[in-house]
Amino acid sequence: MYITSFDRQNQLISIANSGQLRSQADIETLLSSGVEYVWVDLARSKASVVLLYQANSVSCHFSTDAKTRFVKKIGISREAAQIKAGELLSESKRLIQKVLFETFEGKAIEISPFETLADNMINMMLQDHDALSCMSALRSKDAYLLEHSVNVAFLLVTFGRYLTLEQPILKQLVIGGILHDIGKIRVDIKVLNKPGKLTAAEFEHIKLHQNYAIDILDNIQGLSQVSKDICLMHHEKLDGKGYPRGLVAEQISLHGRMSCIVDIFDALTANRSYKEAMSPAAAFKILLSLTPFHLDKDLVYDFIRCVGIYPVGSLVELSNGLVGIVWEANKRDALHPIVKCFYSVLNRRYVNVTMIDLLKSDLYIERGLVSTSLDIDPTPFY
Repeated sequence: MYITSFDRQNQLISIANSGQLRSQADIETLLSSGVEYVWVDLARSKASVVLLYQANSVSCHFSTDAKTRFVKKIGISREAAQIKAGELLSESKRLIQKVLFETFEGKAIEISPFETLADNMINMMLQDHDALSCMSALRSKDAYLLEHSVNVAFLLVTFGRYLTLEQPILKQLVIGGILHDIGKIRVDIKVLNKPGKLTAAEFEHIKLHQNYAIDILDNIQGLSQVSKDICLMHHEKLDGKGYPRGLVAEQISLHGRMSCIVDIFDALTANRSYKEAMSPAAAFKILLSLTPFHLDKDLVYDFIRCVGIYPVGSLVELSNGLVGIVWEANKRDALHPIVKCFYSVLNRRYVNVTMIDLLKSDLYIERGLVSTSLDIDPTPFY
């Protein structure tokens, strides 16, 4: 079996060097260390290890004592998953804030905390992607830089998984996403948070964050090229009119092209000091308008298919006037998620929360929404 992580006392623990579990002796060693469950990557497990699917678990042909205890996936409630996702995102923002302060003080950045964070984010995504999507949809104007960095990391790893990239690459995508705006710590805070339109001079000053990033990243030992590409290519354009290096199409790596798309999408769908959030559908239209001179057209379509036209965590209005949060979309087509409804447009008031499965209902999604369009606060319902 190819093991990616394990549970000890109901705590999910990342494995720095994941790999094959080859014998009964390996199982006994982990059991004696207090490990109760493992997470198995079936696609990477050797064929010689026969795995049998059962109704709600996976069992393995080792000893009878070990099989049920050892490879059964723990099922946790959505509520518990949301709490864990919220804790992970809070931990991510604390780490970014710490690193920003240390960078401002001229201290070197250590890569190991980011590697641990990347492992935890990937494991959480594999455990309950929808819960992580919902929690990442909660945004604050006052914490844009922190939340944007976390969301770019999450969107990149989601996109990378959709493109079937290997797990070591997914890990590097997360690290790159977390660090992609690190140069902004040296930008004038008044310009960075200006509520109105930037002057030409102010925009040129903002662009310097990429030049600052080059210096900062050069001093991070162990940072991969993939992570560097994300940090230094997310403002490049296929036609060579981007910055900081003015790279053209063939010079921009796959990971750099992915970061261009993700960075713009998250910026468009976030509340900013100078603008309200845009719906995902409206953001997709802008992404498409930026092809092929700025963004990779094929990758933009891949990204839209990956995220879905009504992403988990976004707001929608149903055909009966109910408004709700797209709550669950895993293994469903984009038009038939489960929606957590809490508001009535027709009655202009909050209503009792109901879960509507569009696969089992005649209702359909009328349109995507942003909360400001109805002057409602969906936060308590996440």
